[in-house]
Amino acid sequence: MSHQDWDYAALMHDRGFRRTPQRQFVLDAVCEGNGHTNADEVVERVQAKAPAVNRATVYRTLEFLREQRLVFAADIGGQTVYEIAGKEPHHHLVCLKCGQQISLAHHLVKPFFAEIERDSGFVVETNHLALFGLCRECRPGSHAENQ
Repeated sequence: MSHQDWDYAALMHDRGFRRTPQRQFVLDAVCEGNGHTNADEVVERVQAKAPAVNRATVYRTLEFLREQRLVFAADIGGQTVYEIAGKEPHHHLVCLKCGQQISLAHHLVKPFFAEIERDSGFVVETNHLALFGLCRECRPGSHAENQ
């Protein structure tokens, strides 16, 4: 997902915020991660282009972008990773053994969210869900295990 697919500057403006150079550097750095990228990688990419932008600014900006739902954050494999938000929520299946990440379309979890709301009155507001388990190759009794 590229941040060029959405007019992030207009979205921020509509919400009463400016697109600052720091915010643009951080958006670009998250996008350059081509999926999940951690904060240290974002800092490294930002500082390669703008050495004056310090680590604290990057962390504050990541939090701001997350609060604005322009960037998703998820805890995957014990670390927080960031990804550019898209127009549609998306989710992942993460293998606990090999670390493989498989994209999971929102239409597959949407009925689950609706059932939670129906049963409990709780409205799920996450746009990025990670489910952990074992992939086909790592499951006990899989073909790969028997080789």
